[in-house]
Amino acid sequence: MLAQAARHFLTCGFAEVKYDKSMTEPEALRFVGTNQVRWRRRTLIYFSGCDCFRLARDPRLAAAARKSLAEAGLNVAASRRTTGNHPIYTRLETALAKNFGAETALLLPDGYLAPLAAAQALAGEFTHALIDEFAHGALVDAAKMLGCPIKIFRHRDAEDLRKTISHSGKNSRPAVFTDGMFAHDGSVAPLRDYLKHLPPGGIVLVDDAHGAGVLGATGKGSLEFACVGREKIIQCATLSKAFGSYGGVVLAAHAFREKILASSRSFIGTTPLPPPLAGAALAALEILRCEPARRRRLFENLFFVRTQLRAAGWDIADTPGPIVRLPDFAAAETEELKTRLLAAGIYPPLIKYSAASAQWIFRFVISSEHTPTHLRKLVATLAAFRPRGVGKFSADTKIARTRRTAPR
Repeated sequence: MLAQAARHFLTCGFAEVKYDKSMTEPEALRFVGTNQVRWRRRTLIYFSGCDCFRLARDPRLAAAARKSLAEAGLNVAASRRTTGNHPIYTRLETALAKNFGAETALLLPDGYLAPLAAAQALAGEFTHALIDEFAHGALVDAAKMLGCPIKIFRHRDAEDLRKTISHSGKNSRPAVFTDGMFAHDGSVAPLRDYLKHLPPGGIVLVDDAHGAGVLGATGKGSLEFACVGREKIIQCATLSKAFGSYGGVVLAAHAFREKILASSRSFIGTTPLPPPLAGAALAALEILRCEPARRRRLFENLFFVRTQLRAAGWDIADTPGPIVRLPDFAAAETEELKTRLLAAGIYPPLIKYSAASAQWIFRFVISSEHTPTHLRKLVATLAAFRPRGVGKFSADTKIARTRRTAPR
């Protein structure tokens, strides 16, 4: 069955989403060093967030930001369509296009705005917007920009997408909206299969916020991971996760870039990202290009954690992303594990992903910079935990199933 939130979207036409009243503003965290945070006067090991290469705290990015600040100031204080088109943006776009192997790149002030800007440029061209039931909120908002009916297909289910397309009419021109890598568990959209079912005139818009810089042989993201070209695909990404800086980017053909420049209010009516952040992003691209060992360490660390947890009896999904999502627990067991993690000096990464998780889940993000000591401490803490009844999460079936098993 479709997730409850997805059914709500389908029946209400993507009406305004009501906030989950159980979710409150988190307590403030202060980052300390490379892999720790300060919480309630305690320094704890950090296995959360999206900075999997720890570039956000790399002194070279800070130095690049300071250099750009001295040269260009804090803010251009104008739209790029008027007087705010500083040369540093062209430099960064050129570097991004080269890095991802795209014809062009167009910067946006924020990663959330990238799919919105793309969708605004696509408005009126498609008969249907088809969206993965677990898609990020940015894609939910972007789909509304097309001005056409919205349909939901089952999570990462190419066959259900095919059926949804076939039910949309003989001459339909669908725009498919999906994350590249899904943040709740590190799974990846089957883009190659989606393209097989896409009719003439269709397109796939990929929000690759979590995949860009991580997935693929050289970190080009979910397109490289799936071994697909850019024909019929628009790739959006953020510079605030793997690249440790800030800003969004649309990677596409020259003609589509011109359409965004001409018709996207998200681009035309906004001030671009501050030049110091653009300078930091340029430094991040260079670091990842020159230090491929970071990506190797990332996946070596991920392999170690998953292998050790499976040896301890945990059923851990083998998803491509550097994320270890634990099964769903009862409330009492959630509190028990949270207490155990804090006692071990680990900040509990307990989060809720709307339709992708019916309750709070533990989601551990592995980084390239976690030390063997950090990783062993995490494994030892989880190996010692014995939940009485857990939900087995399977990346193959893409659903959570309750099963009365526990780690051995």
